[in-house]
Amino acid sequence: MDLSNLKPAKGSTKSRKRIGRGQGSGYGGTSTKGHKGAKSRAGYSSKPGFEGGQMPLYRRIPKFGFKNINRVEYRGINIDVLQKLAEEFKLSEINVETLIDNGLANKKDLVKILGRGELKAKLEVKAHAFSKSAIEAIEAKGGVATKI
Repeated sequence: MDLSNLKPAKGSTKSRKRIGRGQGSGYGGTSTKGHKGAKSRAGYSSKPGFEGGQMPLYRRIPKFGFKNINRVEYRGINIDVLQKLAEEFKLSEINVETLIDNGLANKKDLVKILGRGELKAKLEVKAHAFSKSAIEAIEAKGGVATKI
């Protein structure tokens, strides 16, 4: 063992910069923050989207379209899904609770029955809304479509 083999014990040295500890450290003076400006000051935090006074991107880009704040969103469920559900669980009545229990809708969803597919069973369906083709298909098999 000689002086060329010496190194500090594991964990005895830290790899982080110790800033603001005098000129001799190399990280004194401005403490790696540069000269002047908001970023060099204490308590600085930038706001999301702030571009140093330049007009931010989200305000430069034109906005298109129209968002109707009164829009009602429905969870669409087709007749072929109801048919599959009725066959699997031998149901004659399908309501919103049945659809929630089987993972087809959430508690807060408004359910609309749509007309894709073919209905083979006579079903009593209760939902928030129906398409015309869905009502026709349900009533053609002698079923009842009831709005909640």
